Amino acid sequence: QVQLVESGGGLVQAGDSLRLSCADSTRTFSSANMGWFRQAPGKERELVAAISWLGGNTYYANSVKGRFTISRDNAKNTVYLQMNTLEPEDTAVYYCAAAYRGTYYRKDAYEYWGQGTQVTVSS
Repeated sequence: QVQLVESGGGLVQAGDSLRLSCADSTRTFSSANMGWFRQAPGKERELVAAISWLGGNTYYANSVKGRFTISRDNAKNTVYLQMNTLEPEDTAVYYCAAAYRGTYYRKDAYEYWGQGTQVTVSS
């Protein structure tokens, strides 16, 4: 059973940085493509960043390209999302997700989800 636990959210000001972490308690983490999604009030959940199971391939939504960086440490069963130059538009609940089938940059490939962590960026 995949269990994903996010941490690192909070309230920051525009221009600040945050790093989100997502830990997976199972031993299958290293074979999973991992993604970070976000959902703002009244909006659809969107795929923000994704990383392939070996970490060699990454995907970023245009809205975060150049500001966010996804990485993973398979020895620690953890995926990270470094968020720099945060903007009020980045305010959302951020979810970590795992996919064991399909393509890492396709949001419909993701089957397992964390509980989410709130990121709020004030102007």
